[in-house]
Amino acid sequence: MIGIIGAGISGLSLAYELQKRGIDYELWEASGHSGGVITTQREGPYLFELGPNSILVDQEVEAFVREVVPEGEIQLPNPISEGRYIYRDGAYQKLPAKPNELLFSNYFSLATKWAILRETTRRGQLVPNETLADFFARRFTQEVVDYAVTPFVSGIYFGDPRQLLVEKTFPMLAEYEQKYGSIVRGFAQQKGTQRRKSLSFHSGMQTLPKSISAQLHNVLFKHYVTSVDTTDDGFLLEIRSPDSTTTVAVDQLVLCAPAAVSATLLEPSFPQFAKALSAVHCPPMVAVHTVYKRAHVAHPLDGFGGLHPKVENLFSGGSIWSSSVFDGRCPDDEVLLTTFVGGSLSPTHLDLPEEEIMSRVHQELKELYGIRADRPVRQRIAWWPNGIPQYDRHINPVYEQAAAAESRRLYSCASWQGGVSLADCIKKARRLAERLSASV
Repeated sequence: MIGIIGAGISGLSLAYELQKRGIDYELWEASGHSGGVITTQREGPYLFELGPNSILVDQEVEAFVREVVPEGEIQLPNPISEGRYIYRDGAYQKLPAKPNELLFSNYFSLATKWAILRETTRRGQLVPNETLADFFARRFTQEVVDYAVTPFVSGIYFGDPRQLLVEKTFPMLAEYEQKYGSIVRGFAQQKGTQRRKSLSFHSGMQTLPKSISAQLHNVLFKHYVTSVDTTDDGFLLEIRSPDSTTTVAVDQLVLCAPAAVSATLLEPSFPQFAKALSAVHCPPMVAVHTVYKRAHVAHPLDGFGGLHPKVENLFSGGSIWSSSVFDGRCPDDEVLLTTFVGGSLSPTHLDLPEEEIMSRVHQELKELYGIRADRPVRQRIAWWPNGIPQYDRHINPVYEQAAAAESRRLYSCASWQGGVSLADCIKKARRLAERLSASV
C-alpha cells in the first residue's frame, strides 16, 4: 500500500490518479477539510478567496480539471481580465500583450529596448546558483529587473528575485539560454506553444479540492501522522484520530504536507532531509479583501490587476481586481479588490496591528484608484502565516535529500519542490502516480 500524508491539491491529485489505476493507497489529513491553502468563504453576496484566486491551466491541466469538477461549476474569466498593469511613475501602465510588443511601447527606456535586441546576439553562460535578479541583469538591464521581473515574481512567489534561483524557480529560462543562446530566441521558438488561461469556479476555488475529495475512497480527515519509522520493507506510521491511535504499515510513503510538518515527521528516520526541510523559507503574507461602490472608483479596473515594483515604495505588493476577473464576487454595483501584503520583500509590514494593515491598504487604494470613499463598504483580512515556499539557496539540499530518499521508497509531491502553482502540483502528482504505478 502507498501512504500519502496531506490532502492539499498535491495529495488529492496523487490519490485520484492512483485510484484510477487501481493502486492501493491511504491518504491522511490532519485537518477536517481538503485543499490545504485553497479556501473559499462565502459571506452573503460576497465570495472571498482566502488562498489561490484562480488556476492557470494548459491543455493537460484543463482536461484534468474538467474531469474532476462538474461542468456547470467551471468559470471562465471575463475577457477584460486579459490586461496586466504595473505601477510606474505615479500611474498604472498596461503591459503589452506580447513580449515583442515591448519594443514598440513606451514601457521601457531606449537603453533597455536596445538591450533586448542585443540579447539575441549574446552567448549563453552556465552560472551555478544564479539568482533571477542577477540572471536578468546579466542578460538585459537593471530596469528589466526592477520593473518586470520583481513585480512578476512577487505576483507568483511573493519573493525576492535577488534570492530566488533561476534554475529552480523558472528552469525554462536557464534552458532557453543553454539551448538557444538567448531568452528572446527561446520565447520566439516557443511561439506556437498553447497559451495558458485562468479558470475558477462559480462556488469558488475550494470547489476543486472538494470535487476530487468526494471521489476518493481512502481519504481520512482529522487523522494526524505523529511518527514515521522505517522497516525492512517500508514504513510504520503512528496515526492519531479523534477516536484512537493506530499503527499502519505501508510499502511506499509520499510527503504532500508543508515543509515544516514533513521536517518534524522525518527527524528520527531521515535527519538530514528533515534539516533541509526546516530551512525552507515560507514568508508570511496577508490578503486584504476590500469592497467599494463602483461609482466611487475612478479607475476602470479593466484588467486582471496591478502589481507594484519594490522600487516604487508602496505598502502592498499589488492587487487582483477580483470582481473584474470573475463574475459573482460581489454585487454588480460594487467592486472587490484583493490586495497582498508581506512576503520576502516587505516582511516588516506584517508587524503592524491588523487594523492598521487594513487601514493602510485602504488609504493606498484610495490614492491609486481615485476612490472617493472615507471607508470601504466591507473589508476583511486573511493571514498566511506560512506563505509560499521560496526557491532560494536553501532549496538545493531539499532537492538532493528528496532524490536520495526515493531509494528508500520515500517520495515527495509538494509545493516546496518542482513548482508552487496549483497546475505544477497537479502535474507533479500525475507524473509521480505514473512512476509509482510502474513500481507496484
